[in-house]
Order: sequence, then C-alpha cells, then structure tokens
Amino acid sequence: MKRFLSFNDFFCEYFSGKTVKLSLDGGFSCPNRDGTLSTYGCIFCSDKGSGEFAASRNFSISNQIELQKLFLSKKWKAENYIAYFQNFTNTYGSIEKIKKIYDEVASRDDISAISIATRCDCLDDEKINYLKEISKKKTLWLELGMQSVSENTIKLINRGYTHKFFDETINKLKDANILFLIHTIFGLPYEDERDFTNSINYIKKIVPFGVKFHNLYILKNSPIYKLYKKNNFKILSKEEYIETIIYALDNIDKKTVVHRITGDPPKKNLYKPKWCSDKLSVISEIDKNLKELNKSIVNESEVKKISNYWKKKDNFFICN
Repeated sequence: MKRFLSFNDFFCEYFSGKTVKLSLDGGFSCPNRDGTLSTYGCIFCSDKGSGEFAASRNFSISNQIELQKLFLSKKWKAENYIAYFQNFTNTYGSIEKIKKIYDEVASRDDISAISIATRCDCLDDEKINYLKEISKKKTLWLELGMQSVSENTIKLINRGYTHKFFDETINKLKDANILFLIHTIFGLPYEDERDFTNSINYIKKIVPFGVKFHNLYILKNSPIYKLYKKNNFKILSKEEYIETIIYALDNIDKKTVVHRITGDPPKKNLYKPKWCSDKLSVISEIDKNLKELNKSIVNESEVKKISNYWKKKDNFFICN
C-alpha cells in the first residue's frame, strides 16, 4: 500500500483484483495537428501524440487488445483490463466512427473499463450523450489534458482553448455523470510555484476521479525543444519536482486516484532533464520522502470507502 491513493491499490479494490491498462491506438488524429487549429500540436507533445507505448494502429482494435494482453502477461498476472485509448484525440471525428470503436470494446467480456484520452473541444453534446450511454455498459472515464490553469501558459503551449472552456466542459461531464481524469504538468515554461499551486487548487476543487502528474520533459525536435534552444527557460530539478509532488499529494482531495506521479519519456528522444529517464528512481525518491515526512499509508479500509464513493458516481455500477 502507498502513502497516497495509487492506481494499483485503488483498482485492485474497485475491480477485485490486479488491473492493468492496455494502451490502444484508435486511429484518431487531433484538431491541433491536422490544420483545424494548428499543424504542430501542443508544444510538448511527441510525434506519436503522447502514445509511445500504445499498440500499432495497423492492427484492428481486437487484435491490439490481444497483443497487449500477451505482452503484459510477461510482466503481470492481471485479472482485469482497462482499454486505454492513449494517443491523440480519441473523440475527434464523426460520431459513427466513435460508436464503431467504443461499441465494440464495450461488448467485450474481458474489458472491465474504458479510458479515453481526448480534448474538451472534441466533446460536443452528442458525443457526451453517447459516452454517457456507453458508461452504463462499462466503467468509463475521460482523460483530459489540462496541464495548467494559467491562460498565459495555455496560449504558450498552444493547447487551443481557454481554461474557462475547460471548466465548462468539466461541468457538462459532471452533469452527465461521466468520470474524468486530469493531466497536469509541473515545470512548463516560465511557470513558478504560484502557478503550480493554482493548478493543484483547481484539481482539489473539482475532485476528479483521477489525476496524472507529469514533470515537463523536452523531446528532441519537438516544438518545445526549439523554444528551449532559443530561450533556455528553467527546467525543474529532480528535487524541485519531488517537492512539488509532495505538496500536490498533500493538497488534492483524498478521493482522487493518482494514476501517475512522474513523466515517462521515450529515452532515445529525451533531451532534458536526464533525471526523468529513470522513472522508477523518481518514484522511489517520492516514496522515500513521503515516509521520511511520516505520511500515513492509505490502508485497505480507506481504499474500500473511497471505492464505494466512486461506485455511487459510476454509471456502470449505478445501472448494474
């Protein structure tokens, strides 16, 4: 058990057994890549749409699931699988295409949940209504890249829509009883502790089902690489990042499941910072710091209580 509500501890209780994600490629694009909004995307995003570990879109979704299950069976003995549509924007396109993919996955007995990475500007009312119906068949949550609440930062990173629009979409999802997860990045260009605190406070206020914390890392030949080479902005040290994470874990709502506490860059393309290439070392340092600060372990009783709380908000458990 961890000293924060971890993905592993929570979902072992939520689905009664070891739960792993199958990273899938739904064959989607992104309005921030195809020229609708821009052609180069958010400046930190990789060529693969932040889906370096997803299966290949050259295979059908069914084949991707089987291949991922086979690959992960060498690491874990899983009892439950989450179909994780990871890269690019997985509600971008026609409602017919979206239905074809998610209807198929929702019909599979070997899938316990569906996780969909997407953008707030690709969630119109028709799509939200459809996702609400699918969430009655499988536990479902949306992964949304907030990254920061600072409008200046949002413009700089080329996210493509305002924080006000983001917040309005969150409220629509809450009204539809659709679970959601928030991504945030610490160390974006020219941000400081006040910006980090503002993002953390917002996450605390909205109480998302889950959160993923990332440190900013720079991949070679990405747009942010060019910005860094030109302006040489500050990059967080390992110690500064860990200090920020400790503060975040202390201040978010305790019912929010922490899916990630550090970035996981593709090593061959990583430019800076080199310290984040060893993800396990960073996690170990965070655990060590939490122990030294005498942070309490989240025990089984607490995890069960939080699990029951979310099941009362999960359309699948409400309807089944």
